[in-house]
Amino acid sequence: MNYFKTFLLMLAMIALCMFVGELVGGLRGAAFAFIIAAVMNFAMYWVSDKIVISMHGAVEVGAKEAPGLYRAVQRLSQAGNLPMPKIYVFDSDQPNAFATGRNVNHAAVAASRGLLEMMPQNELEAVIAHELSHIKHRDMLISTMAAVMAGAIMMLGRMAMYAQIFGGGRRSDDDREGGGIAALALIILAPFAAFLIQMAISRSREYAADEGSAALTGDPAALKKALARIHRTVEEVPMDQAAPATAHLYIMNPFAGGGFVSNLFSTHPSLDRRIARLEEISDGKIIPVF
Repeated sequence: MNYFKTFLLMLAMIALCMFVGELVGGLRGAAFAFIIAAVMNFAMYWVSDKIVISMHGAVEVGAKEAPGLYRAVQRLSQAGNLPMPKIYVFDSDQPNAFATGRNVNHAAVAASRGLLEMMPQNELEAVIAHELSHIKHRDMLISTMAAVMAGAIMMLGRMAMYAQIFGGGRRSDDDREGGGIAALALIILAPFAAFLIQMAISRSREYAADEGSAALTGDPAALKKALARIHRTVEEVPMDQAAPATAHLYIMNPFAGGGFVSNLFSTHPSLDRRIARLEEISDGKIIPVF
């Protein structure tokens, strides 16, 4: 169901991008929008991991520099029949982690210094299993596509605005007024719709990664404890390296906020919902698959 939902959401994102392009420039505009999204996705597919690692100032480590982290990644990768990803550590007191890379053979797992200092080994392994699940499910590619599509839609919305400002000289005043209202609605609503689809994709994949962690470790309670521990610290310790554009990468949203509005527009499901699903796994109501 998670894969099917993600597939439908990605189709909706592509359709929205092409719809905006069609409104801006007809059939040529739709084709142009599709080409823009395809080119941007192709470029980000190859370089997004390097950009994210660089943004965090992360340093590659091995068994000598981070023995507990290395053991966890090595053991769980073998258990999950995955190639060993590169391992990075970045300097932040906030306990958090993310996965990046273009596919299972070119992937990386990054953990904050705070995560290594705060987590017991079983909880650290639950977090790493969550990130390996993202790699297994190829979520980095899906997230990159969603982000690029959203950016393309915003760019097309701006093109619609400029088309109304500079290209309306041959139309009547009534046509320009009506077109201006339509362009304004497009500029406001299309990026918002893209943002909602992007959030839905991210939340769907977080649930799947939680279930994958439970399946790989056989210990959903460890992930429950780790998520609760991270959530408490996020409220107190900011992460300087985090940005809204990369918030969906982490196991927990690195920005504090637990109110209704914050949860509504968050890239992650609420802690309560994630814990409830993990409890259903413990009770046998959900059978997790890695």
